[in-house]
Amino acid sequence: MDMTLISTALTQAGPEGGVMPTMKVVLAQPRGFCAGVERAIEIVERALVKFGPPIYVRHEIVHNRHVVEDLRARGAVFVDEIGQVPDGAITVFSAHGVARKVQQAAANRALPVIDATCPLVAKVHSEGRRYAGQGREIILIGHAGHAEVEGTIGQIDGRVYLVQTVQDVATLVVENPDRLAYITQTTLSVDDTRGIIAALSQRFPTITGPDVRDICYATQNRQEAVRHLAEQVELILVVGSRNSSNSNRLREIGAELGRPSYLIDDADHLDAAWFEGIRTVGVTAGASAPEILVRGVLEGLKRFGTIEVEVLAGTPEDVRFKLPTEVTED
Repeated sequence: MDMTLISTALTQAGPEGGVMPTMKVVLAQPRGFCAGVERAIEIVERALVKFGPPIYVRHEIVHNRHVVEDLRARGAVFVDEIGQVPDGAITVFSAHGVARKVQQAAANRALPVIDATCPLVAKVHSEGRRYAGQGREIILIGHAGHAEVEGTIGQIDGRVYLVQTVQDVATLVVENPDRLAYITQTTLSVDDTRGIIAALSQRFPTITGPDVRDICYATQNRQEAVRHLAEQVELILVVGSRNSSNSNRLREIGAELGRPSYLIDDADHLDAAWFEGIRTVGVTAGASAPEILVRGVLEGLKRFGTIEVEVLAGTPEDVRFKLPTEVTED
């Protein structure tokens, strides 16, 4: 996306009539789709072309309303349970991963399955199983009820304890304090988990866990970008759905840094009252939000005045995950 051209176009396209204020809009970099989300969406798109609709997807392929509605309009059917999938129908597991019992239920019915689990989520599953194979109890740092957390717990044999806060660590009761390991939800960053890991290490000195480099790169990069953004703007807009864990966290970080921060699905949710007296606005997007929604927000901001757009320097991302053979081979 050539932001130089977009900046020129938006600056020239002020509202008709009257003198409108000029608002500087700074775009976070990186923002929006990560490699795992791109892969999952492409899997469903390719499956629709190769096999034809309907394609059944267990849970939302990614946590974004616009993405889900677009795929639904093209023939994807989103279901909560495998039992809702007709016999013989092509079935896709979402990017968040699923429990073994879901995999087994699909296998018992001989459903043709395409697994769109993010490779980084699959890596967490593998780590958890490896630790459990060493006879360790597993502590999962994550959000209760999140699809990824439920899938991860269901991938590990043995006891898994879920902790969400440092306070949870203080009240945690385990069977063997000397045989513990921790893993983390991928939509939490190094910064999100640092305090909890420190509390675990203090209470359970022999606990082990993955290297911090195993934390999802996309989560960390987008959070760092918001921190840089907060240094330059008066208000932050996060494009993403309310059920997106990483999008919610981006908004929280902006607020923690003293900037009014709003999570919006799209430009329709912009509120004129937010921008009274505001001259600098930051815009970012969660890892499951498509760039077209960001463009829409830029267009929507023109209702409140002429805007000048610049892109924040940030960490470049060139990660791309391999697609499964089910959608790449004829």
